[in-house]
Amino acid sequence: SSELRYTANTQLEHLHARYTGTGDSDDNCSEWLTHQHRDTLSSIVGHPTLASYLAIADNEAIGRVKFEMTERMLQPCGPPPRKDED
Repeated sequence: SSELRYTANTQLEHLHARYTGTGDSDDNCSEWLTHQHRDTLSSIVGHPTLASYLAIADNEAIGRVKFEMTERMLQPCGPPPRKDED
């Protein structure tokens, strides 16, 4: 039982190290949404066909679309909510 628990924790740590946006149980809703939006934006920037599609749809240059997506990655869901300190 303890070996299984150790293996599961090791695998989970490996996944979190490899895929940084996966989150954990301590993440709140806004952090999870921020990770999802950043993953989507980085996917659009990283795949030329998606960037071309958006550029054509918005009637913009591909470089401009990639620049705007990169800028939106800083705060994709707006500023983080305030944390209540008790």
